[in-house]
Amino acid sequence: MSFDPEPDLSAEEVRERVDETIEEADVALFMKGTELMPQCGYSRKALNLIQQHRDDVATVNVLEATEAHREALERHSGRETVPQAFVDGEFVGGSDILEQLHERGELEATLSA
Repeated sequence: MSFDPEPDLSAEEVRERVDETIEEADVALFMKGTELMPQCGYSRKALNLIQQHRDDVATVNVLEATEAHREALERHSGRETVPQAFVDGEFVGGSDILEQLHERGELEATLSA
């Protein structure tokens, strides 16, 4: 599952979209770019790490409303940086945390929570 960029979304619409995605998706990744074309190395790394264990990840491209997405995501995670991964509504982390979990052999279990 992924969402197409929608540059005309208001801040409230972005907030609702973020809330719904986090609540409804088993695994959600807010990233720069799309699943087919990540636009930063950290987003590419996060997506690749998740896809090593799961095919069903909801991705959201934050580039079209970056500031609104950052504000909405910060409400959930306390972090402004992107990418951000959520599993079953809980914030897991960015590419650095996903990489640490992968290196410890804990990422698959985390993504299956």
